Amino acid sequence: MICRVMNGPIVSVARELGFEGDPILEGLVVSIFIAGAFIGSLTSGSLVDKLGCRRTFQVVTIPLALGAIISAQAHSLDEILFGRFLVGLGIGVNTVLVPIYVSEVSPTKYRGSLGTLCQIGTCLGIITSLFLGIPSETDPHWWRTMLYIASAPAFILSLGMQFAVESPRWLCKIGRLDDAKSIIKNLWGPSEVERAIEDIQSVIKNDGSDVGGRWLELLEEPHSRVALVGGSLFILQQFAGINGVLYFSSLTFKDVGIANGALASLYVGLTNFAGALCASYLIDKEGRKKLLLGSYIGMALSMFLIACSISFPVDEELGHNLSIIGVLMYIFTFAIGAGPVTGLIIPELSSAKMRGKIMGFSFSVHWVCNFLVGLFFLDLVEILGVAPVYAGFGSVSLLAALYAKYNIIETKGRSLEEIEISLNPSLSDTDKYKQ
Repeated sequence: MICRVMNGPIVSVARELGFEGDPILEGLVVSIFIAGAFIGSLTSGSLVDKLGCRRTFQVVTIPLALGAIISAQAHSLDEILFGRFLVGLGIGVNTVLVPIYVSEVSPTKYRGSLGTLCQIGTCLGIITSLFLGIPSETDPHWWRTMLYIASAPAFILSLGMQFAVESPRWLCKIGRLDDAKSIIKNLWGPSEVERAIEDIQSVIKNDGSDVGGRWLELLEEPHSRVALVGGSLFILQQFAGINGVLYFSSLTFKDVGIANGALASLYVGLTNFAGALCASYLIDKEGRKKLLLGSYIGMALSMFLIACSISFPVDEELGHNLSIIGVLMYIFTFAIGAGPVTGLIIPELSSAKMRGKIMGFSFSVHWVCNFLVGLFFLDLVEILGVAPVYAGFGSVSLLAALYAKYNIIETKGRSLEEIEISLNPSLSDTDKYKQ
């Protein structure tokens, strides 16, 4: 919510701080958080290895809250930019940290469903920010109130994590076995304690994950393979066009008479939320790979439908309606697979030793691609037209489906240790986890 809340009232901010009419500065204020998020993602792995998930969550609430408050009190361009950059730092760490924490504390049987809560939370945050932005249409100073409100989740998170458990895998890594056993007993059940501790300790002993990984180890197998998969999945996800489609959706809705941008965004947010709910139900039943494949195929068909409705309009009203159907279908299918599964499967495939570093690398790639799509999308639309750009998004979606088919293994119903041992057989002298 903190990063989305600026998109609506940017005109009021620019007017009050003296850079109205300068599209470069307006874009910089909205997007500078990406630079902070990139740095935050890269530093997140080291923080998690040293502090554990629980304390890292609490530490990163400092730039999140401070950045929002500085932005709310800003009276110059430099102040708003500094506040937004701090917010980005916190967002960058959190986007890495949340999937790691969820994957490490969740029972194997429900790890996928709990992992999709990240996507559901994002949807709720976007919808909330849309409602918060409504008064800004009549009150030019409302943006300050919005940013003060946006600092509240950081305080809630800091307080809430005081009552949350630490990752039992991190506790084993630093030698706090009794605490780890207690958490496993409460979260996974008494019958899982001995086997889980044995598997975790076996992995720690064999891959040296109690020491912590170095960045250069990303160049070594099997870490390089997983890092390549993580980076590739985020490249394909971003260049499949999700941010471009979200950016352009209000204009698509305007073609069918929905001129209110906030209302159009609400339709998009509710569709995203519905898809995330479906993902939470299906992910542990159907598996990650199947959802990823189906998601990208659905996204490709949606993009081709929009491109055809624009390029070959049999009837203008029909063409506009098909475009709306295509946009909503694209967002729904994205939320079922490409959105939640990408962030979930990377920590599942990563080793205990390098999980933080691999996630940090993967999300730094995500932020770079996110920035590039936002930077060049409108220029490409102006040069090539909407239909060719959307057809390009559809082609990337098909490429992503092919990549997932041949490069992603199914992780449903397998513990993180089972997955790690199957990907790196040298860790164990037993074949019990190999497939």
